[in-house]
Amino acid sequence: MWIPLIITAAVIYILGNLFIYFWQDQFLFKPEKLPKDFEFKYPNLDFKEYNFEMAPGVNISGIHFKIENPKGVVYYLKGNSRSIKGWGKFAIDFTRQGFDVIMVDYRGFGKSTGRRTEDEIKNDLQYVYDQIKNQVNERYIILYGRSLGAGFAAKLASINNPRMLVLESPFYSLTKVAKRFVPFMPMSLIMRFPIRTHLYLQYVNCPIKIIHGTNDRLIPLSTAVELSKIKPDTTRLYPVIGAGHNNMHNYEEYHRMLEEILQSKLPKPVDAQETSLNFKRKSI
Repeated sequence: MWIPLIITAAVIYILGNLFIYFWQDQFLFKPEKLPKDFEFKYPNLDFKEYNFEMAPGVNISGIHFKIENPKGVVYYLKGNSRSIKGWGKFAIDFTRQGFDVIMVDYRGFGKSTGRRTEDEIKNDLQYVYDQIKNQVNERYIILYGRSLGAGFAAKLASINNPRMLVLESPFYSLTKVAKRFVPFMPMSLIMRFPIRTHLYLQYVNCPIKIIHGTNDRLIPLSTAVELSKIKPDTTRLYPVIGAGHNNMHNYEEYHRMLEEILQSKLPKPVDAQETSLNFKRKSI
């Protein structure tokens, strides 16, 4: 009597894995699609809409929020939901600090089109980065990634030379996040979007700033602590007390931290001879 049960369980398990493999795009991405003639409106912001043609039938929609005499440009990579129609409101957090902002929609989001794969998204984002780099020296480019966008921002920083990498609510890897919800599935084998933030950070040479809410229930603060240990000499962690995963902007402390990060100069190396670094107590 056990053999039929074992066979049934095995079949259900295999079908479950196949379901996750082929349908994970539906779980990971929550896009808001916009018609081609949709008009973006941001009354308090000056902006220009862009459309990058990546291939026949594949277009990436983007917005450039502009100010006069910017200190640099923030390349903002958003989370896994909605479109830049809604995310655009966060541009003001950077323009008020004196920075232009570039935002784009991933494939299938907003006005962007094309089949979505991890490699294709990475290629799209690198293409836009190259367009920015053609206009602005890299020492004036700040990469800012939020949640899903943090993984892509880390990848860009690992193969380019921006001034700084800022990660808001980042995950260790998307595989690890998925494993929390389906621990009995071999996620490392069936994830088509593993997005290994921790791996990319190993190759980032610019300063890294990590902002994370202490009450984040989707991606716990311990994840940010783990990530901060990868390049400890160039990484600083900013915990926002009480903030969750989607409400960071509602905390004044977040905006104070953001101002400190954006206005900061490149840190100078600490002279061990002038501080208590490496101090050792003498034995009596």
